[in-house]
Amino acid sequence: MLPSYRTTALALIALSTLLSGCASKKPAEGAAAHDATGVQVSKKSSLFGFLKPYRIDIQQGNFVSKEMVAQLKPGMTRDQVRFVLGTPLLADVFHSDRWDYEFRLAKGNGELMSSRVSVFFKDNLMERYEGGSDLPTEQEYLSLIAGSKKGAMPELSDTPTNTAPPSSSK
Repeated sequence: MLPSYRTTALALIALSTLLSGCASKKPAEGAAAHDATGVQVSKKSSLFGFLKPYRIDIQQGNFVSKEMVAQLKPGMTRDQVRFVLGTPLLADVFHSDRWDYEFRLAKGNGELMSSRVSVFFKDNLMERYEGGSDLPTEQEYLSLIAGSKKGAMPELSDTPTNTAPPSSSK
């Protein structure tokens, strides 16, 4: 018979070997298919449904909102487009008349949001853009980032608040 520490060590090795084979690089069932136009949101699963390691939110690229795309008009110069959407993430040397605005937000809870807007130029003037048909508004994006964190983002209102005491008329 093996000493107890050897039995414990063998049990731990067997358990770690079994658990290490549980990870998969395949997309989760029910995950949203990648769509080149618009926003994709999918959710990753966890191990056994309750083991969830801590993960930070990772934002990459340029966030483009519905309000920003609404400002795009054919005939805008490159500087005007840059002012509205920001500097493009991808400005390819081989496609100098196209700017790509890629965005990806991987939340710590496993949600993945990605979008893509491509702007096309002709003679240094904007001719058209692709994508952005179902982008979130800026307010929707802020609430998505805040999630369920307490005190993360206050509710915004369009109505001004009156902080002055009421005046008395004599």
